[in-house]
Amino acid sequence: MSTQDNQNHPKSGGLFSDKAFTKSTNNNEAGDKDTNDSHMADTRIEKDAYSANNSTSDRTTQGVAMENHSLTKSNAEGDSHKDMSDSGQNSIPNTRKTTVSEGEPLKLAVVGHTNTGKTSILRTLLRDMYFGEVKNEAATTRHVERALISDSQTDEPLVALFDTPGLEDASGLMDWLEDNTASRRDGIERLQQFLASDIAQGGDISKGIDDYSQEAKVIRQLLSSDMAIYVIDAREPVLGKYKDELAVLSWSAIPVMPVFNFTDSQDANITDWQTMLARRNLHISTRFDSVAFEFEDEMTLWQNLATMLTHPETLNKLISRRREDWAQLYEQASIIIADFLIDVAAYVREIDEDDDPMPVLTEMQEAVRQSERTMQGKLLNLYKFYDNTAVVTPLELSEYQQDPFDPELLKSYGLRTTSGAAAGALLGLGIDAAALGTTLGLGAAIGGIAGGILSNTGSIADKLAGVKRLFIDPATITLLATRSLDLLASLRHRGHAASSDAPIAELQETTTPPWNPNKLPSELKKARGKPQWSSLSSGKSDLSAELRADAAWSLSDKLKRSRLDEKD
Repeated sequence: MSTQDNQNHPKSGGLFSDKAFTKSTNNNEAGDKDTNDSHMADTRIEKDAYSANNSTSDRTTQGVAMENHSLTKSNAEGDSHKDMSDSGQNSIPNTRKTTVSEGEPLKLAVVGHTNTGKTSILRTLLRDMYFGEVKNEAATTRHVERALISDSQTDEPLVALFDTPGLEDASGLMDWLEDNTASRRDGIERLQQFLASDIAQGGDISKGIDDYSQEAKVIRQLLSSDMAIYVIDAREPVLGKYKDELAVLSWSAIPVMPVFNFTDSQDANITDWQTMLARRNLHISTRFDSVAFEFEDEMTLWQNLATMLTHPETLNKLISRRREDWAQLYEQASIIIADFLIDVAAYVREIDEDDDPMPVLTEMQEAVRQSERTMQGKLLNLYKFYDNTAVVTPLELSEYQQDPFDPELLKSYGLRTTSGAAAGALLGLGIDAAALGTTLGLGAAIGGIAGGILSNTGSIADKLAGVKRLFIDPATITLLATRSLDLLASLRHRGHAASSDAPIAELQETTTPPWNPNKLPSELKKARGKPQWSSLSSGKSDLSAELRADAAWSLSDKLKRSRLDEKD
């Protein structure tokens, strides 16, 4: 398994690094900084190279070695294998297996058949789209890799996750164990005898010795872990090789919980699997789709694991912290969207009565497009979905990048402009015109400023001064709000192993706008009369953000309630 250099990856502290959109404005950079300062990280993830020979190493020595955060592969396996072989086949390695109750993080091995999505599940649990390597082929992971989930408040290590190579030939291994180990020995002794054998060291085809070195890496990790999850591709039928894998895993004498991946598929065979698992006394299992992510499924996973421990305090702490962090992420995302909407609603440009408005309209459209892209980038970074030239983004954003000023897009959301048919040609651009005058042939059909924010007296004063004011149309603001909430829903239901060619069915449905364009929320109506609130109008991003902060907070609550009402 080829691991990527840490320098090419976003660090856990760089949650808001500007990667979602490489071409950004100064406003984007400032926004990312502000977002980073206020964010409460979900869980801090530390990645370490981890040698698969930990069953024969002193735990204290391991602790020192694991401080190297380079994600390079360990080369120490060969020496470990040699030491075990020299000690004799019947020897038992001197492994001091610490437990959660002794203050160390829970050691959780992630095991399963090759190409069942073990690394994909880890990416989603870690909120890290760069962890490991994922390919649509067998045996992608070739070494054990370690990652830590820490308390986002105290940095206390809670869970150490170990990504293991896929089990490739458990049936062959079972045959060897039955032929070469005494059935009266317990499972751990039989597995340790296997680890001391030649076939666990890499084999030698010329001498007729099979290679079970990948299985050996998995078993070494199992014997030094507190518990394991066995990842099942729910699309696969129940086959004999999977039964043999579970038999081998059961000999490790640690709790093993099956986890069903790819459960969103129509080809899932979960009922058949559950029947087989029950016959092997594996009655606790859970569903956790690494692509179609559901937060409550993750909570169920940790809760089920906690029930299998005599000391579940660590996992209970993790569950509590993750719930708090998840709620805070939603709170912060809603504020990001609300702040963007108020910034756009307050955007106003003035032109002289005799000026051609089209150049200014074009500038306003581009400013709004850039502002929307900045907002989208903040949401992506908040939920740790990064996009750069080296890695394909796991979220297809084309549907959220369609021009918000496209009249056909308005129609697809069931939105119509509100200022009259006579202004249709202009308002198709998403611009609401106030006091355009008779030069465009619109006259009284436009009336005052849409939404009645500014009085007729103000509009008449503008006319007397020979001034035209241009705003963003309420329908376009409503469209921007709907798309932003749709993007947020997508991010909250996407696993970090998702790819652009893996759409989620429930997210393809047309959503309802959060309000009628004729009845904008009071915060947006107020913004129409506060051009100083808009960084697009004033160019002073920090000052304008401070001025609209209270309104953004208030609007964010209405955005959250609009989605709750829609579910109800």
